[in-house]
Amino acid sequence: PESSVQAQKAYGSDIIIPLDELHPYHIEPDALLRCVLRSHRWEARSLNEHLKDVQQQAMYAVIHGGIDPALRKASCEYLTSLPFDGFAVGGALGKDREELVEVLRVTMPHLPVEKPNHLLGIADEPSIWAGSALGVDTFDSCFPTRIARHGTLLTKEGPVYIRKQVHKEDLRPLEEGCECFTCRRHSRAYLHHLYRACEPLSATLLSIHNLQYMNGLMARIRVKIMNNEI
Repeated sequence: PESSVQAQKAYGSDIIIPLDELHPYHIEPDALLRCVLRSHRWEARSLNEHLKDVQQQAMYAVIHGGIDPALRKASCEYLTSLPFDGFAVGGALGKDREELVEVLRVTMPHLPVEKPNHLLGIADEPSIWAGSALGVDTFDSCFPTRIARHGTLLTKEGPVYIRKQVHKEDLRPLEEGCECFTCRRHSRAYLHHLYRACEPLSATLLSIHNLQYMNGLMARIRVKIMNNEI
């Protein structure tokens, strides 16, 4: 735990995540309890190390407990009793989106609203909408760039699969009205060519668009929160 904190401080992390144990989804109750308690010990040690030299850096606790509501509640109660700067819901989050939402439903009411609450490793659009409605403030995931590398683009009209032949001579941008570098400068036909030719530039340009889309998505969600629509 201590060396993990030292490493994150050395490369200038703004938000430090303490060492924890990510258990598998299929785990016996006794083993899950041992895993949660071990993570709690490591996180307390990490926090002590962090507080020796804060350096204007923050540390988020990682909430554990798998899909067990009682363990999720216990994890929240213990970790919120310590002076962490924010809280990240982690560990095994369920076998599908429905179970993920249920984990958030039983976890989020036990976290303080005056501190930031984060969801670790989840960033598909339906989960973001669901998590935001339940009180999640921030998300992280390689999802937008991973699917871009495989030729899938996010748009308000639904996903675009740039590898398909239908885009071979399509001179439109990926998404009308999008202000990202990719949409302002390149057509679907050119992006289709790059992807089918396995050009490394394809992954960069498609990732740029997906990241712009995700930024726009979060902006729309913030507006809805301010308008009390979420």
